[in-house]
Amino acid sequence: MKRILLILTLALTVPVLRAQNPICPPGVYIADPTARVAADGKMYIYGSLDESPDHYCSKKYHVLSSPDLQAWTLHRDAFSNDQVLYAPDLMRKDGTYYLYYDTPDGSEYVAVGDRPEGPFRDGVRIEGPAQIDPNIFVDDDGQAYYFWGQFSAKGAKMNPDLKTLDLSTMRDSVLTERAHGFHEGSYVIKRREWYYYLFADISRNHRPTCLGYAMAKDPFGPYEYKGVVIDNAGCDPEVWNNHGSLVQFGDRWYVLYHRSTHGSRTMRKACIEPIRFNADGTIDEVEMTSQGAGGPLDAFSPVDAARACGLRGHVRITRKDDTHEQLSGIRNGDQAVWKYLEFKRPARRILLEAKALKGGTVLVRADGPDGPVLGTVRIPEGSRKQVFKARIRRLKGVHALWLEFRSPTTQEEDLFELETIRFSLP
Repeated sequence: MKRILLILTLALTVPVLRAQNPICPPGVYIADPTARVAADGKMYIYGSLDESPDHYCSKKYHVLSSPDLQAWTLHRDAFSNDQVLYAPDLMRKDGTYYLYYDTPDGSEYVAVGDRPEGPFRDGVRIEGPAQIDPNIFVDDDGQAYYFWGQFSAKGAKMNPDLKTLDLSTMRDSVLTERAHGFHEGSYVIKRREWYYYLFADISRNHRPTCLGYAMAKDPFGPYEYKGVVIDNAGCDPEVWNNHGSLVQFGDRWYVLYHRSTHGSRTMRKACIEPIRFNADGTIDEVEMTSQGAGGPLDAFSPVDAARACGLRGHVRITRKDDTHEQLSGIRNGDQAVWKYLEFKRPARRILLEAKALKGGTVLVRADGPDGPVLGTVRIPEGSRKQVFKARIRRLKGVHALWLEFRSPTTQEEDLFELETIRFSLP
């Protein structure tokens, strides 16, 4: 029996590539990432699971975990339901893990489990809240708070069972869209004397692509809006929202967020970036990167094209098969960027693994969309999938890599599909 259980456990976990964004493995789309550090010292990521470009979420959750933010493991089927599951959260008390989740009708629930990766069971309705995006915060004195809401943030104190609310403490309009840009996606932490409320912020772009934050001296506020932590605008031309969390791991702090793919508002993938607190407690805005929690990517090792952190034009990140993603829909004038690559030695050649459709050329630029052209890769029409090479000007140090795609004609046609990028010495 123990042997069978071990085999089943191994079958439900999948190792993930090291220290790169997104942290989801290819073909898996975990959005709305809530980060929690468990008693075993690992970081666990709980989020909704996108399975279609036509609608948000699905009827199950997977969980990601890592002991070092470098190697990530996927724990499949941590929880399932007969209704679609929106963004979750998790809290631990006395050895029990409480998974909070919500459904499209606005109902919110809690299930329990014995391990941080699940499985979770026995979901029960939480009376009181009737919207989306549950978040649980436990203060220094042990008092737990429950936050939720869309367009305005609501909150209430929790009873010691962590399954019911003290409805006499319920607050409406803890944050509002008018005063704070609050759209949805609550996440509250405390650092030193300050309470921080992270949320999907609609104050830019007429879309809630930002994670904004507000600060207060009390969990219920009043909160003062302070700015943006990260903005995922540009990850995909169709991106609509963002949702994430703030977490300390070791001696560093990180923001978790998601990026869209497939030219849709969904098919979102969890990502992570380090952040820094200033002396006054405020947080500087950080940019999306391909490297995530680790250092710059090794330019001389293959870099998955689907790890592009910015797309311009028609180009999209799409799923090729169960274990591979790629850039597709590439047309004349499109651009993609990867941040950042490290060239420990001077690179003199670029190698692109691609498949031609109509074919075209790729301009290789460093540091910006209009940066100097280092070289040009030609991909002839009809070429099978192969590695296309070109010489480039010497490149050393840490750089953002920009690729610009050009067509020999002005017709709106897909030029090629791009899978990996790497550089080589002379």
